Amino acid sequence: MESSDQKYLRSLIAEGEHQKLDFKFEINDARKIARTLSAFSNTDGGRLLIGVKDNGRISGVRSEEEFYMVESAASLYCKPEIKFTSRNHSIEGKNVLDIYIPPATKKPVYARDEENRWMAYVRVADQNILANIIQLEVWKDEKRTRGKLLKFTRHEEILLGYLEKEPDASLSKIQRDTGFRRNELVSLMTKLVRFDVVEMWFNEGRNSFRLKDTPGE
Repeated sequence: MESSDQKYLRSLIAEGEHQKLDFKFEINDARKIARTLSAFSNTDGGRLLIGVKDNGRISGVRSEEEFYMVESAASLYCKPEIKFTSRNHSIEGKNVLDIYIPPATKKPVYARDEENRWMAYVRVADQNILANIIQLEVWKDEKRTRGKLLKFTRHEEILLGYLEKEPDASLSKIQRDTGFRRNELVSLMTKLVRFDVVEMWFNEGRNSFRLKDTPGE
């Protein structure tokens, strides 16, 4: 009979990979795992199961080296450093390393890539996606605009009218169709996303924007 811990692990694996859960057969590159840590931190937090294949088959971790790779990723290749918790599960004679990454209180959390650039990621479904310029500006703006009210100008009204007709438009398409300068458009879209009037979503490999069904929620 399986223990409660083993049943818990199996129930997690049965969920499959999603926004808050990722499987790793093994870890051999701290920089790559830093992207996952950044993405979980910048979204809703998440759990990393090491020693589980993409198809949910339990392979087990080979040594304590897996933990130290995650620790290196969190401390050396993430900025600010990510504090995570870990837990070992023993099942089918194998060990599975369970890493929990909480959502960051101060965003963004960056991961250093192979060219030593600091990049921020977000988690969308079961993918780690590079944060776009609007998301980066929203994080910055959240620190500056607490308590402020949104006031619509003619420019915001133009954008809202456009998104009502084009509900799946990329930033480049919006700029091309409306004629706004890039910096001006980024500022306007940041405001609309920041105040929950417009939402960003990832669709068919690109970031798109649309009006929220219920603004402010």
